[in-house]
Amino acid sequence: MIPFLDLKAQYLSIKDEIDTAVLKVLESTQFVLGNEVTAFEQDFADYCNADDGIAVNTGTSALHLALLAAGIGAGDEVITVPFTFVATAAAICYTGAKPVFVDIDPVSYTIDVTQIEKAITERTKAILPVHLYGQPADMEPILEIARRHGLTVIEDAAQAHGAEYKGQKVGAIGDIGCFSFYPGKNLGAYGEGGMIVTNNPEYAHTMRMLRDWGQERKYHHVLKGYNYRMDGIQGAILRVKLRYLEEWTEGRRAHAAKYDALIKDSSLTVPTVMPYSRHVYHVYAIRSPQRDELQQKLNEQGIQTGIHYPIPVHLQPAYADLGYKPGDFPHSELAAREVLSLPMFAELTPAQINIVAENLQNIVRGVAV
Repeated sequence: MIPFLDLKAQYLSIKDEIDTAVLKVLESTQFVLGNEVTAFEQDFADYCNADDGIAVNTGTSALHLALLAAGIGAGDEVITVPFTFVATAAAICYTGAKPVFVDIDPVSYTIDVTQIEKAITERTKAILPVHLYGQPADMEPILEIARRHGLTVIEDAAQAHGAEYKGQKVGAIGDIGCFSFYPGKNLGAYGEGGMIVTNNPEYAHTMRMLRDWGQERKYHHVLKGYNYRMDGIQGAILRVKLRYLEEWTEGRRAHAAKYDALIKDSSLTVPTVMPYSRHVYHVYAIRSPQRDELQQKLNEQGIQTGIHYPIPVHLQPAYADLGYKPGDFPHSELAAREVLSLPMFAELTPAQINIVAENLQNIVRGVAV
């Protein structure tokens, strides 16, 4: 069986360092925030070339606090995409604001920058591009539109640790960047975790208070805040893993290049790397009108795959109140029907990639396997 993701292989490769880091936290008893989290905040901010990092308990919390720090609230609108994990829209709704969707570009799967301006109203306060699958959105036009309209740009970089736009790491390109450390991410915790990065000291100060019950210091509650703090153990684990992120990223990129070479001549659509992009391949998503059949037959051959994402947010029952209907965002809807994510993790072997590609080719050609 070829797994979609193999977290155990990664753990075993750095087991001694991880175990030592965890024991250090246990001995320190700094279980919530603490020195390891503080050190990881600085390490990750430095990695992103950002001034500040604010560690939180999830990527969703990161988005929520970023929106709040930017002053987003009831009655406001935030422009984003429907082809994303639901947390992007959920965080907007948490503030009382309304997600306003714009379709994706069908090649990059990120926000279609030509559609943003027509979605802006007097209620619009922010643009929230999603760096989907590990590929950055086209940030220069987004920033230019935001400047002209006085809007905040918040990057959803939950899938894009180390991705670059024109040589600049995502997260610190806009006003605020938000990352997830869910275990399956390119940089994953052994539990939940998230990070916010920014070059704006006022935003950073506000978000630090908001994550810890709105306290400026203990028992002095300046804001109505939340319990969004990162655990000390997760900070220690992520600090170890961050040292390997570039190595693992280059592994993913090499695997993607091998997939490209092996399946590019088939009827399948492989990912397109945009000219401005350093793609970090959180997932390697191919496309096919026969996606469901492909997935079923690969599974029969012991090859696990994933679908990111089968139903766009605007067609989810939970968001029916936004008033969208089928056909409103055709590129998002077609991608949702056609994308299929192949096994992708740094420890994937060339032999495993060959098996996946060979089975894909055989299935596409209609040859029994």
